[in-house]
Amino acid sequence: MFFVLSKTLGVMLLPGNFLIGIGVLGAILLATRFAALGRKLLVAVMVLLVVAGFSPLGNLLLYPLEARFPPWNPAEGTPDGIIVLGGSVDSDLSASHDTPIVRNAADRIIAAAELARKYPNARVVFTGGSANLVSNDAKEADYVAELFENLGIAKSRLTMERQSRNTWENAEFSKALVAPKAGERWLLVTSSFHMPRSVGLFRKVGFPVEPYPVDWRVGTGNDVFWFTNTALDGLSRTDLAVREWMGLIAYRAAGRTDALLPGPSTN
Repeated sequence: MFFVLSKTLGVMLLPGNFLIGIGVLGAILLATRFAALGRKLLVAVMVLLVVAGFSPLGNLLLYPLEARFPPWNPAEGTPDGIIVLGGSVDSDLSASHDTPIVRNAADRIIAAAELARKYPNARVVFTGGSANLVSNDAKEADYVAELFENLGIAKSRLTMERQSRNTWENAEFSKALVAPKAGERWLLVTSSFHMPRSVGLFRKVGFPVEPYPVDWRVGTGNDVFWFTNTALDGLSRTDLAVREWMGLIAYRAAGRTDALLPGPSTN
């Protein structure tokens, strides 16, 4: 049920989709006795689209997420393994063209390959199936293995988890697959904005990981207040940030994390 709600109600509440829906409602109302309300809704939608598309709103929402964890410190020791979260490869397009197609967050795969080469004894685990509500048998993990091999990582080092549909299942299934031992050091590679939610979920299932954030969308704190001249760029960042904050709130409400905004370990 949690997965279904995230892919229906959660998607509908993203700013881009929500504002379009309100705009359509406003246009319909113009032909009724509620035309005045319809005009107000259309004006509100236009103003909010401008704010979401051109203002620093997306940056302001993303920056607290991206700045939550510092870069990983290699001086602390050699990792035993590397967990890489899915979200980079479009499994349906990859199946259609019979080749891996990377659409988002390519840094996750690139950074993991770099780490794997730097630490040749570390295990590499990729976790990602299909995040689609209606899914076929095209799984992201099936295509990522080829990318890793092309980047010079031997197949014998790779473990592919192909059943997870969301971050909670990433954590659950990875732990079951890896069975981490006490004292082992596992890096978690995912986008910086996604790291707080991911770390919180991995902690909840009892899999201690060390954050290795990548794929930043905002620069330093000085860049947060920049405006953008491309509406789709600003709107996409606003959508991304709102989705992440909704995920944090939903997982906290469901008891799947112990904090609204998980941060660095105090141990």
